[in-house]
Amino acid sequence: MSKISAGLEQAFASRGFAEPSVEDLRDAAGVSLRTLYKYTPSRAEMVLAALENRHQRYLARVFGALPEEPREAVDTILSRVGNWMATETSHGCLFHAAVAADPGSDRLHDLLERHKAEVAGRAAAATGLKAAETELLVIIEGLTQAWPLRGMAAVDAAMRLGHALQAQNN
Repeated sequence: MSKISAGLEQAFASRGFAEPSVEDLRDAAGVSLRTLYKYTPSRAEMVLAALENRHQRYLARVFGALPEEPREAVDTILSRVGNWMATETSHGCLFHAAVAADPGSDRLHDLLERHKAEVAGRAAAATGLKAAETELLVIIEGLTQAWPLRGMAAVDAAMRLGHALQAQNN
């Protein structure tokens, strides 16, 4: 299942949610059509599997082995988000894109909410800003949306905002 999910994630990240055919998704997953449908019996299930894989990879990349000092943690998290944008998806958040492609899906909305809540919670815990989860999420979301337009300048601005938030809460 992890091989399938990883392949589906890459296919959707590179080609969007509407373009890849089932055959394209099968090829990306590296399995037979029968095996693909055994583990993900519908396109909706394929999208959910891909996003769950992305969720786990994102959390590991952004929040793994953070510095203990809160200011350094802010810089590390935001730098890693910028790196994620540069290497994984320079055009925006795949979770938001999935919801935009299928706005009526409660399961996608729930997954988006869970992903963003976990990102905010982990960022708040790592930076000592447990009362500022929403503010941190706005900074991180702003960074992912500004990245396509501003690149590293967006990371620098997000870091300044993170430091200002820390100064305000100390």
